[in-house]
Amino acid sequence: MNAILTAYLTRTVLASSAMVLVVLLALAGLFELIAELDDVQNSYQTPQAIQFSLLRLPILAFELLPVAVLIGSLLGLGGIAANSEIIVMRAAGMSVKKLAGMVSVSGMILVVLTGLLGEFIGPPLDFYARNMRVEARLGQDDDRLGNATWVKDGSAYLHLERVNTEFEFGTLYLYRFNEYDELESIALADNAGINSDDTWRLENVRETRFFDNRVQVSEEVLTTEEFEVNAELLGSGLAKPLSLSLRGLLSYIDYLNRNELDADQYETEFWYRISRTATVLIMPILALAFVFGSLRTGGAGGRLMIGVVIGLAYYLASEMLANSGQVFDLNPATISWLPSVVLLVVTLIALTRIR
Repeated sequence: MNAILTAYLTRTVLASSAMVLVVLLALAGLFELIAELDDVQNSYQTPQAIQFSLLRLPILAFELLPVAVLIGSLLGLGGIAANSEIIVMRAAGMSVKKLAGMVSVSGMILVVLTGLLGEFIGPPLDFYARNMRVEARLGQDDDRLGNATWVKDGSAYLHLERVNTEFEFGTLYLYRFNEYDELESIALADNAGINSDDTWRLENVRETRFFDNRVQVSEEVLTTEEFEVNAELLGSGLAKPLSLSLRGLLSYIDYLNRNELDADQYETEFWYRISRTATVLIMPILALAFVFGSLRTGGAGGRLMIGVVIGLAYYLASEMLANSGQVFDLNPATISWLPSVVLLVVTLIALTRIR
């Protein structure tokens, strides 16, 4: 009997959550498309804008899943409660704890789905979509693809004229410092890139070395250098934090910390993604606690309104804390987990108040 009821509750939560997610994605995708249509240029026209919006749907689904699961759970479980089915379950001897355990099965399934979207599906598609948009907007002008950037590798600093996904950088300036932070040499390469074995290829290099009482200038047509920064790390630096997987975020955070660079933005995204995934498990149980109260006899409109209010509060609090944390230098893990912890406390208090 427990297995049948668990399957019934799980199917109800999953079906209603899927329905809500489709509606939210349709709205989010439409707003995304409208925003893109305002900025079409060159080869980036309406078909490409539609493609961009579609490619971003998985990452949007990841961001919307906690809200969709809450609203869907309130609608699905609220419908069951309105038909007095939960009252019958309680009369048959089901405790609130056991019902919460049954409902949490759907949360576990949704956590797996959220993890897959946030790790393997959403980020690579988002990264591809953004690159496609940039290349379409710039047309065939390869010299304009990419942006100038600085890269630190231990005691060496590199200035790249143009960073793109093909890892062809154009002009490169290389500054080396000794252990006393004194400038040792300056090198200028007319063109640079990263080979398939992650070695750096420098073409037409002119290097000036500084000694105590002299300066030495040398030139080479082609030379290779080995830096800690490889194609994978540089690719992570090209991408927005949202477009990186958790593994990519961890790797890039480690690189930034080892080179004493600011990693707050990437650490915030890392913990934000984990906490958002875990929050999906809480939402069905929170909805169960609510449907035992006044929402049991209320209509679908009331349950929808409660879900929207709580979902928006959670979403806005998460975004606000994430942004303010970077501004005020707050601990990324703390600010990312705070909304989820608050929801968990509210859920536990609501469950303990059920008679």
